[in-house]
Amino acid sequence: MERVAIPPSRSPASPPPAGACDCHTHIFGQPSAYPVAHPPHYLLPDADAKRHRQMLDETGLSRAVLVQPAPYGDDCGAIIEAIAEAPATLRGIGTAFAGTGQDHLAALKAAGIVGLRFVHLDLPGGTNRFPGAAGLEDLHDLAPAMAGIGLHVQLWCDAATFAEHRPALAQLGLPIVLEHMARFDSAAGVTGTAFEAVLAALAEGEVWVKLALCRASQQVPDYPDIRPFHDALVAANPQRLLWASDWPHVRLDEARPDVGHLLDLFAEWTGQDAALAQRILVHNPADLYGFDSPSRQTQGLGQ
Repeated sequence: MERVAIPPSRSPASPPPAGACDCHTHIFGQPSAYPVAHPPHYLLPDADAKRHRQMLDETGLSRAVLVQPAPYGDDCGAIIEAIAEAPATLRGIGTAFAGTGQDHLAALKAAGIVGLRFVHLDLPGGTNRFPGAAGLEDLHDLAPAMAGIGLHVQLWCDAATFAEHRPALAQLGLPIVLEHMARFDSAAGVTGTAFEAVLAALAEGEVWVKLALCRASQQVPDYPDIRPFHDALVAANPQRLLWASDWPHVRLDEARPDVGHLLDLFAEWTGQDAALAQRILVHNPADLYGFDSPSRQTQGLGQ
């Protein structure tokens, strides 16, 4: 099967601090070892674990979180193998469906899978969920077992869906991470009802939010239209923010960003604030994903 070549990433002008983590990346195993279980709606990228490691080296990132791509369904073998090769620097977000036994979930946790991904979105232009993705019904079935094992929730939905389900999600008693800046409606602005619900939940520490720009805007490469939303999230609660590139940027084609440039935008948008960068890039991922925590230098951020 043809695979899309992924260009190298340039080194950022503002190198990230030691221990910096890219909290949302994907790898796609070699087809002979890891065939897809669900036909993808995009060409798979040439982005295996080796190429992923090269991206981290190119950009000066120290750690990463591997998120299960939907075409593999609940077969997390590719990311588990990658984590086994670098257990100090990689963690995984897997997929499981309703009815999955607690023993299997515990085995995922032991292999470095620290959370499960759930999707409440339809295919672009369609009315069906991404093939191979677990949904909210799976989450509610698995939540008790996840709580007992110590797995958190990673949720890909739009801000309006989160606002609707916020009370029920809070009842689960699980850490919740919202992907891709919570998929706000940019036309509604930062005072839109749904985005304000996200900001409120973030401020209260109910959720974590991933600062991943490329799914929130099409104005590549600098994404000026979403700067106000980024600023609002940072102002609401920097202790619950995570930085993410979404490498290798499936489906984006000509709109594919450069990870080094994304890091430079983060540095620019956070005012070259070293303590804030340390908090979001290093300490928050260490806290949530269980990396060894570096010495803390976060004065002025509520510590």
